Amino acid sequence: MSCPSILPISGLLIGVDEAGRGPLAGPVVAAAVVLGPDAPDGLADSKVLSARRRARLDPAIRATCLWGIGVVEADEIDRINIFAATMKAMTLAVSALVGKRDDVAMVLIDGNKTPAGRVPEWIWPARAIVGGDATEPAISAASILAKQHRDAIMHAAALEWPHYGWDRNAGYGTRQHLDALRLHGPCPLHRRSFGPVAQLTLI
Repeated sequence: MSCPSILPISGLLIGVDEAGRGPLAGPVVAAAVVLGPDAPDGLADSKVLSARRRARLDPAIRATCLWGIGVVEADEIDRINIFAATMKAMTLAVSALVGKRDDVAMVLIDGNKTPAGRVPEWIWPARAIVGGDATEPAISAASILAKQHRDAIMHAAALEWPHYGWDRNAGYGTRQHLDALRLHGPCPLHRRSFGPVAQLTLI
């Protein structure tokens, strides 16, 4: 999933971040962003922004920047593990943005690891930046898109499985979510390789 191409890719920096490594349910989502000249002000790590501020920035980023989204579902997370799934989601996000083009100056990734050498389809120069979502505006924009996209997925899933409270906890292991897991058991969107879910499936 990506926006229409409105800027040249060659020589530009791409920011990448993910959302959803820790939850017990739902996908891991990554976003890749090239900032446009009219990118909105006030970009910051999505975790420090209010929900209202993120909701305003998300459409503004989508309208003024190049972006791509990558999603890896819970069943694949169980098959390949969350780290590999996160690396794959980042690869899918950059691929959605630039295709197979290799004339990208650099991909800046929040964290201490990149998909380079870990995902065969990754072909771009990459640099990991710890805390990059707070210091690099392109990564900040990616963090906002990834979180908003994943939250939308979990809000939609909450309509089908309302007892887990995903519209409020986004799949994280809150008390409400854990109580619902014990009462109702896991559903198809739960990550069965994650401890609290795995323990219930063994009972």
